[in-house]
Amino acid sequence: MPFWRDKQLADMTQPEWESLCDGCGLCCLVKLEDEDTGKVYTTDVACVLMDGSTCRCKDYEHRFQRVSDCLKIDLEAVENLQWLPATCAYRLVGEGRDLYWWHHLVSGSTETVHEAGVSIRHKTISEDEIDEDDLPDRITEWGERG
Repeated sequence: MPFWRDKQLADMTQPEWESLCDGCGLCCLVKLEDEDTGKVYTTDVACVLMDGSTCRCKDYEHRFQRVSDCLKIDLEAVENLQWLPATCAYRLVGEGRDLYWWHHLVSGSTETVHEAGVSIRHKTISEDEIDEDDLPDRITEWGERG
């Protein structure tokens, strides 16, 4: 039986946890929160370390040192972040659901997340290419898979 069907998130080893990431890149998009309503909006602006072609961090090992507001997706984040996409493997497993066909642990290929159209591949600009005041103009609905 695959480990994600047999284990709770809290019981996974670090390599198992890391392998759950589907590589969609949505976690690394800049989000804006409405101060009045608390609603979170996703933009098409990616973290400066996000590679828009591979949907992977350019410096994953040092990301927290290089990006002060880099978000660690850990058990607490999975339990508390309402904006995690409904298709996020961490969210799915945490809810006792199975992974989608396009997840690399199911399909055997890291390309299927892109082929299925659920990644940010070639859809974003880097945050170092835009003025912060222009972020509200970059809100996108496709960034909210959930």
